Amino acid sequence: MQVTVTYKKPQVLQALRYHFITRREIRFMMILVNVFALISAGLFFYHKISPLAFLVSSFLWISLMVTFWWLLPATIYRKMATFKDRFKVTLEENHFFIEHPRGNKSWAWREFSEMIETPQFFHLYFDPRSFFLLPKDAFSNSDDLHEARMLLQEKIPKKKL
Repeated sequence: MQVTVTYKKPQVLQALRYHFITRREIRFMMILVNVFALISAGLFFYHKISPLAFLVSSFLWISLMVTFWWLLPATIYRKMATFKDRFKVTLEENHFFIEHPRGNKSWAWREFSEMIETPQFFHLYFDPRSFFLLPKDAFSNSDDLHEARMLLQEKIPKKKL
């Protein structure tokens, strides 16, 4: 099966957010900061801490959310030329191919460590930090999308969230 891949910025930004949220260390840090912010709000309400301490914890919470929701995805999108290119992807029984006017690359399915399916993409991971985004809207119809989903699920382990 062969599809032509082009990326849309809003969809890529959302996919990058999914990527960050699925990382164990980032999820842990966000939960920890949220618990800290709730505790500081409660302590402030009961006049156990000063307004400055509450302000600092609120600033920490806002900074973390802005960083992971807007700053990191936008930075990665700007740095990666791949998101601005158009190329062909071929899914075969034993390999995953990318063709571009500047060259091509293929991977055996065993080189992918895991897969995550989100509403608009298949995230194909090589390792915890490097991955390929395969947009679902690249497939011409729902039958092709279903066929690709079945192939990807068969060839790549699915990540447990």
